Amino acid sequence: MANYTYDDYLTEDMLSLHDEMAVKILICYFLRQINRPITPTQLAEIATTDGTVNYFTYSSVVESMLEGGMLSLEKNGDEEYYVLSEAARAGADSFKQQVPARFRNKILSSGLKFFAKLKNDNDVKVSVSQQEKGYLVGVTCQDSGTVLMDLKLYAPDEEQANLLAEKIRLNPTDFYAKVIDFATENEEYEPEVKEVDDL
Repeated sequence: MANYTYDDYLTEDMLSLHDEMAVKILICYFLRQINRPITPTQLAEIATTDGTVNYFTYSSVVESMLEGGMLSLEKNGDEEYYVLSEAARAGADSFKQQVPARFRNKILSSGLKFFAKLKNDNDVKVSVSQQEKGYLVGVTCQDSGTVLMDLKLYAPDEEQANLLAEKIRLNPTDFYAKVIDFATENEEYEPEVKEVDDL
């Protein structure tokens, strides 16, 4: 007899978790894995924007977790951040298998993308400016206040300039790495010499 798991019965249409206990475990798992300060607004966006968790279920579960002490809010400067209790942290490891891997991977991927974008928005500035002829796409990458790259690229029209800017914004870290790779691998121009015989 074949052994089936919960994942075997999921279809592509099943994007939301509606079971409150599963959502609690999922939130504990995510906060345990991400292991960084996260605000209520950030967690709500990560958990609900891509359809992993229904917003109303999410809101009800978080309220229940706060009332039960699984989750608390701690103030740091002007911001409040969620903190898991020790019991909830332990439960995240013990009970994670009760939530299908598909949902665990999805919320973790959403969180990593969210924080990568947040960092990119702070560290990378991309601008489009019109010139007398064409457009310039400006890219400035910095880290802790140090400018790593300040580059301007020409585009003949606004549509191409915006497309170029959008492509850079999708993954500015990779763009920067490719520029550095190209610069370090660049070699002196060597012309291809062809002798002409029929003079």
